[in-house]
Amino acid sequence: MAAEVDRRPASVHRQLQTFWKQLTILFVRWPWFVQVLTLFALTRVFSLCVFLGVAAKQGVSPWGDAQPSYFDFVGIWDSDWYERIYVDGYPREIPRDELGHTKENQWAFYALFPFLVRGLHTVSGAEWKYLAPLTATACALVAAVLIYLLFREKASHRDSLWGVVLVGTFPVSAVLQVPYAESLHLALLAAALLLVVRQQYLAAIPVVILMCLARPAGVPFAAAMAVLWIYRWWKRRDNPFPARLSVRLAALVVVSGFSALAWPIIAWLYTGELAAYTDTETAWRGQGLTLFLPWVEAGQGVFGPIAGAIAPVLLAIFAALYLCSPTVRRLGIEIQLWSAAYLLYLLAFLHPQTSTFRLLLPLFPLALAAVFLSPSRAYRGAVVVMFLLLQIVWVAWLWEWTQLPGGGDYPP
Repeated sequence: MAAEVDRRPASVHRQLQTFWKQLTILFVRWPWFVQVLTLFALTRVFSLCVFLGVAAKQGVSPWGDAQPSYFDFVGIWDSDWYERIYVDGYPREIPRDELGHTKENQWAFYALFPFLVRGLHTVSGAEWKYLAPLTATACALVAAVLIYLLFREKASHRDSLWGVVLVGTFPVSAVLQVPYAESLHLALLAAALLLVVRQQYLAAIPVVILMCLARPAGVPFAAAMAVLWIYRWWKRRDNPFPARLSVRLAALVVVSGFSALAWPIIAWLYTGELAAYTDTETAWRGQGLTLFLPWVEAGQGVFGPIAGAIAPVLLAIFAALYLCSPTVRRLGIEIQLWSAAYLLYLLAFLHPQTSTFRLLLPLFPLALAAVFLSPSRAYRGAVVVMFLLLQIVWVAWLWEWTQLPGGGDYPP
């Protein structure tokens, strides 16, 4: 009798092993894009469950009643600003308080995503509440395919799939299915980097123009492309840099630079105020734009006056060493330069706060570098589990609105 009982767990274990093996065999027979979309869709389902779980304990917020539905819950925070753009567009005059200071307004948010949803509404008739998050999720799925293709330029099919999974489970990846511009920007950035890696510089131009109308990443992209041109010219004896490629890459540099300025220029022409965009962007900070200084101030607030001033320098040194590590070098010079330019951009222009975590998403190629660290499934699985747990933390800590003692809450 005891022997029969002992066999049951082993039998169940074998059945599970057999089922998993059959499922794996079936999975590997699917086309690559079906594999990519299936894995990434599963990560979105996980994020959906996290949002539903956190929404169930959400109290009354500035956006509505307690325990909102999924679509109501993902429509808070900056989603509300994008909806205002979708409905009303942008103000002709920059709103100001009694002292003349710029107030928070729509000009801080780029137009491509809300205008895309408006166009889809014209065709489908669906309302923002449902159409915007579904559009963002669709853009995330497109991004997953493009990220896979980019990773395949540098890695095997298996490693590229792991890289896509890490991007999909990244702690802030839940934002890829809310009405933010992150998923659209991620798709355009992945497409631009893919074309650059393939040296299809002219084809990248229209993609970069659109990307610069989705989120403010044109400055680091233009800087990365400029340094890439210098690098390719400097190494032309070892790696031929034909005149036609030189001209095309130079054209991409010029267009990227002008595209980086497109949104501030549009805001200026529309409102008649030269600093309309920068004044609006810094309205959330409560102070003007000063390069690098916010990181020093944040460091001093955490570590004290001396250590705090040193901390950003040590952070920059650590980032530089990491970008020169063997695993990152395997990604290629184009990805190295983009990652370095974007990190420098964050260090120069960003006011460090809780939103900083979300702004790390454009560094998604480093997910493949994390895969390169070890071929061990135990290691890679552990990273995925850690990311999933941290995603729960991110949504519960930052997406759920809980009023602070002084008012407001930390933004996601």
